[in-house]
Amino acid sequence: MPQIPMPKGALAMLILRVLRSGPLHGYAIAQRIRLLSDEVLEAEEGSLYPALQRILVEGWVSADWGVSETGRKVRFYRLTASGVKRLKHEIQEFDQATAAIQAILRLA
Repeated sequence: MPQIPMPKGALAMLILRVLRSGPLHGYAIAQRIRLLSDEVLEAEEGSLYPALQRILVEGWVSADWGVSETGRKVRFYRLTASGVKRLKHEIQEFDQATAAIQAILRLA
């Protein structure tokens, strides 16, 4: 499948959703997004880590240092209770926007 640009504003929501399954380090988050989107969406390093830092500052995730499967020191991100609430809000907004866009595409 060809890759398409990440939809604006979707990366934080996708990160939060992927972390709902459990803690992951940055590279694993990117791989999970790629895998779950059938390799259509890619969370590039240049946007992934700033997004992770932003949601960390917002308190939607917490982070702890650990060791990856390859023995590298990495930061593991975990969804917080605040992040669960934010994810629900993000999904509701995304669903509303998607429905509105679909209506325009059908009716215009």
